Amino acid sequence: MKLTKLLAYVTLATSATFALTACSSDKSDGGKTTIEFMTTSTEKERQDNINEMIKAFESKNKHIDVKLVPVEEDALNTKVVTLARAKKLPAVIEVSQDYAKVMDQQELTDNKSASEVIKNIGEDNYYDGALNLVRNEDGKDFIAAPISGWVQGIWYNKSQIKDAGFNAPESWDDILKISKHFTDQGNKKYGIALPTVDGTFSEQAFSQFALSNGANVLDKDGKVTIDTKEMEEALSFYKELYQYALPGSNDTTEVNDAFMNGTAPMAMYSTYILPGAFEADKASNIGFAIPKKEDSAVYGTVSALSITNGLEDSQKEAAKKFVEYMSEPEQVESWTLMSPMGAQPVNKKVVESKTYKENETVKAYGDLSTDIAGSFDKVQVFGLVGDKNFKSMGTITSSGAIGKAVYQVTVKDGDVKEALKTAQKSAESAE
Repeated sequence: MKLTKLLAYVTLATSATFALTACSSDKSDGGKTTIEFMTTSTEKERQDNINEMIKAFESKNKHIDVKLVPVEEDALNTKVVTLARAKKLPAVIEVSQDYAKVMDQQELTDNKSASEVIKNIGEDNYYDGALNLVRNEDGKDFIAAPISGWVQGIWYNKSQIKDAGFNAPESWDDILKISKHFTDQGNKKYGIALPTVDGTFSEQAFSQFALSNGANVLDKDGKVTIDTKEMEEALSFYKELYQYALPGSNDTTEVNDAFMNGTAPMAMYSTYILPGAFEADKASNIGFAIPKKEDSAVYGTVSALSITNGLEDSQKEAAKKFVEYMSEPEQVESWTLMSPMGAQPVNKKVVESKTYKENETVKAYGDLSTDIAGSFDKVQVFGLVGDKNFKSMGTITSSGAIGKAVYQVTVKDGDVKEALKTAQKSAESAE
């Protein structure tokens, strides 16, 4: 499950900038150009699927060979650092938007090439939120081409909510009222399962309440704005909601289990809760809600293909052709369906595809599958301010300032104002 994927890359982020001349290990030989594609999809079934796409690409581009280089997700940072220092980076690397930011900060990404790919595919064919996640800091270019993603919100048991006389939750007040109604601590029943762990999962969940209240970690100038009235309102609400939530320090396993075993009729989680719900024959009874106050805010993340800097001209053109091919709706669909409903399409044309709609898992969720994918247009994340996508947010996330504040006011019953003051100082020190 890729919930807190690639968020804390302190080693690369704090390393000296690498020399980038002739950075790639790829070769041009005998009229053919060979490029490497590094992916964190290490499972055999996924590799077989990707290799089929590569073969199809090579059959249309006889002068290009693509070598698949799988690397375990936990080893990606070490591998990239080592290869960058040796000037042997693969031409194309599968990354999250957070890791793409780190690579961009170290000038390892060819943003012009990535932007050309997206232009050729058509910006209008992508969900706006997916593209915003891979904008560079000034918002003028893209640091990678999105290929799939996931979104997070509140999942709820439709029949339980309806039978209790409630409509689908929409506002903060709706969520709180439903949570109060279902809480019976004596029988270990709770209204909602919330992330409260001292970590990125809590930051991701809390961000939806904060951003829906107009509170961001950074302002338009990139200054830290954690200790604000709007942020205090959001964290105070999260603390209040925790009174009717599964108690304790809850990470992905605890939240998922509480929802699936009926301990709570609502849970804040990513779309990776959906494959398990399908297997448990619960797909038709799952609803999706987005926290809303002043605005609606969905947390989302994308997997993307970055083109590395320092390539020879033939390698750069080969990499651009390959990434553009992989970004076409047919390949995006194949990539997404390696984990149906967990991974979500970032290209609007995929959800219109007959073969996508007829996938067994997607079909089981009916119109909800389209609604979930469309929620990419409501994606908001800390550090994304208008068209600006501040690199420093990655460092702040790595500092743990936000996740710790959530943990302190919920599990430790700490003071909201004090937690925000501490988080403000920690974030300022981390920049």
